[in-house]
Amino acid sequence: MDTTLRDGEQTSGVSFSASEKLTIAKLLLEELKVDRIEIASARVSEGEFQAVKNVTNWAKASGYLHKVEVLTFVDEGVSIDWMLETGAKVQNLLTKGSLNHLTYQLKKTSNQHFKEVANTIDLAKEKGIETNVYLEDWSNGMRNSKDYVFAFLAFLATQPIKRIMLPDTLGILTPTESYDFVKEIKDMYPNIHFDFHAHNDYDLGVANAISGLKAGADGLHLTVNGMGERAGNAPMASTVAVINDFMPNYKIGVNEKVLYTVSKLVENFSGIMIPANKPIIGANVFTQTAGIHADGDNKKNLYFSDLMPERFGRTRVYALGKASGKANIQKNLQELGLQLNDEDLKKVTQRIIELGDKKEVVTKEDLPYIISDVLDSYSYEEKVKVNSYVLTHAKGLKPSTTISITIKGETYEENARGDGQFDAFMNALRSIYRNKKMILPDLIDYAVRIPPGSHSDALCETIITWKSPGKEFKTRGLDSDQTVSAIKATEKMLNIITN
Repeated sequence: MDTTLRDGEQTSGVSFSASEKLTIAKLLLEELKVDRIEIASARVSEGEFQAVKNVTNWAKASGYLHKVEVLTFVDEGVSIDWMLETGAKVQNLLTKGSLNHLTYQLKKTSNQHFKEVANTIDLAKEKGIETNVYLEDWSNGMRNSKDYVFAFLAFLATQPIKRIMLPDTLGILTPTESYDFVKEIKDMYPNIHFDFHAHNDYDLGVANAISGLKAGADGLHLTVNGMGERAGNAPMASTVAVINDFMPNYKIGVNEKVLYTVSKLVENFSGIMIPANKPIIGANVFTQTAGIHADGDNKKNLYFSDLMPERFGRTRVYALGKASGKANIQKNLQELGLQLNDEDLKKVTQRIIELGDKKEVVTKEDLPYIISDVLDSYSYEEKVKVNSYVLTHAKGLKPSTTISITIKGETYEENARGDGQFDAFMNALRSIYRNKKMILPDLIDYAVRIPPGSHSDALCETIITWKSPGKEFKTRGLDSDQTVSAIKATEKMLNIITN
């Protein structure tokens, strides 16, 4: 069960809009093919009500309504009425899984709580709503009040429910405890469906989920990108990969090829960036930096494992930097369709190492320029040069730019206005290229950064992502002026696209 839209939304600062929830819900069920999704908590807000209603309307029309679940509360039927209005049909009822929570939060006895839970389950059944039951703080319950937990399980075994859900609410369990606790329960109740719900406070979410599964858990609760309260929940991508690679007796229907796509969408909607080194979905996890690794990949794929990027709709990248060897450079040159002799390759490698020592970022698209610079060769001469420009910005007036640019020996001048100085520059450039009947790629991302702790006189790096038919690529510019660094990045782009 994916709980990104409920437990994942408890990530600090995250709130999905109704349309975002619907989009993610569709992807989870139709493309990623998880078995169930938990999409909201009842009674939260009017916006949440509308979001659930949108999802259930779509799910009903598409045959997925039984896969859509909502967290509810023991509240004398208020949550059930809320569910009925939204059209949801499956409630995940939150109950107390530890004596500590029962005593100090609800201030009730076990019998009082069990009776109220039974009334809520009966009411749900009467209204045509299916019930699963969460044992909140179950992990602490197993550690400190096991008699209470088993008394509660004995009571629930008599109730008309479909699943009992065992959450490590505070993320306190070790893999050994996860296995032992789930096994003890499953041995006593082999015919009841138990879900295990791991949190990641000690970075043990995946290990605990797998241990729970080995102990006999019938289902796991996961989130895209490991989103969730505090340190988050057990992450979907890593857990799925571990099950597929190390647990051959378990067959799951999750479509690995779209894990990355869904992860990036959730990243964009949530605003929570995926760490570059996050397994499976991080930007760097299929990037080889050390030259010895690239050399090994050229010689019978010595540094490959079962975690092949193609499984997840990704490709392997060979990074260029101070750890690069000749093999890394060769891999990138091959992708560009370029070849160098051994002596020239050695010179280019040394230059890239020097740039890496200065913390310069080197991209595959930079290689032709590095080659030209190092070898003083005309093979990769500059075909497009921005000769000069005037940038003006005055209060109350639109910024304007006059530029002079040389394309394959011919010089052009143009003036344009825009919403900003760089926008004005791009408008002037587009005008020149339009007159030449040439199409510029689309600018799809624009990022600026300076070294942490730097002052206003620091160099800033502008990284622009461009998209043209058939390919997407980045160019970078470095200057103390942000607009100038963007222009330098744009000049690189012009040379890349010019034959």
